[in-house]
Amino acid sequence: MAQKLFLDALIGRDDFEVEDQSHSSQGPHKTTLSYADFEIPGFFFSSLRKPDFQRETNEWDAEKVKDLVKSFLDGDLVPAIILWKYADSYTFVIDGAHRISAISAWVNDDYGGGRVSRKFFDNAIPEQQLDIAKKAREIINRDIGAYKDFKDALYEPDSAAEHVKKRLKSFGTRALQLQWVDGDSKKAESSFFKINQSSTPISDTEIAILEARRKPSGLCSRAILRGGQGYKYWSVFEASLADKIQKEAGIINALIFKPELLTSIKTLDLPLGGKNHASNSLSMVFELVKLLGVNNTEEDTTGEETLKALIKIKKSMQRINDIHPSSLGLHPAVYIYSRSGNFRVSAFMQQLYSLRSFQTIKN
Repeated sequence: MAQKLFLDALIGRDDFEVEDQSHSSQGPHKTTLSYADFEIPGFFFSSLRKPDFQRETNEWDAEKVKDLVKSFLDGDLVPAIILWKYADSYTFVIDGAHRISAISAWVNDDYGGGRVSRKFFDNAIPEQQLDIAKKAREIINRDIGAYKDFKDALYEPDSAAEHVKKRLKSFGTRALQLQWVDGDSKKAESSFFKINQSSTPISDTEIAILEARRKPSGLCSRAILRGGQGYKYWSVFEASLADKIQKEAGIINALIFKPELLTSIKTLDLPLGGKNHASNSLSMVFELVKLLGVNNTEEDTTGEETLKALIKIKKSMQRINDIHPSSLGLHPAVYIYSRSGNFRVSAFMQQLYSLRSFQTIKN
């Protein structure tokens, strides 16, 4: 099974909504992106954002990234990137976040474990993710060449590898086409969902997570998955409360996903929730949060409900298996994993359901 790269750190996120809906996309705009536009830090990337409700950029493996970069280098057809900008604020990616991130990963030598990613996640990157990033770098550098190889070849063309020399003459003329959405933020948001539903359909669970991004259930899910690192959806709250949310999320992440699950399994010291960077991890955490009764209907404007929910979730995780005095000691190797060592989401959820039923009877 192909291992997906986690490229979410390369393009920042921001609130898509605009208070003044009269602001709209104003030209003239860039019509293409060249290699220099993908460098971080850089003028273009400093103003580029993904909408805060967009899915994480973690659907491509090393081969797909390599093929996209190769197509770009060879002048093959690459679909246009669709952007939207209002007034003098950020430029948002409506369609093409994976394409931009793939080329940026190559240009910045960051496939999920480089300088940009480490800073974004405050060095809290799972070892398996770092290993996947390292393997991707080896594959792409071997088959295409590193971006640095092309820059070095400008000074020493005779010593460059043949596959670098071959592309060097047309290197500076390659560009990615851009299209722009006109209109206010509501039109841009509508365009985002329409485009993304038609290309890679968003599942019902993913739509529910996007709609709950300002509700305790959505805030808790995002915070728990990355242990309080990455884009901080809770940063709009008062600073001290936001810090508490981040701290509790980090504790819960460790309770669910530590120690890190490595295959093949050679120890019974296993995490409750499998791998925290699996493609379905966010959906699993969201279902966990809802199962434990976290508010999924009303937005949290202060952060207090989110913090209360995180404390409740922490207690539930401690009750299943932890060194905490309240722990029932339900060892994951016995109650959650299969005989062959596979993590079973249904078994994990069953423990939570049983725990919730027990607490209901007790109360």
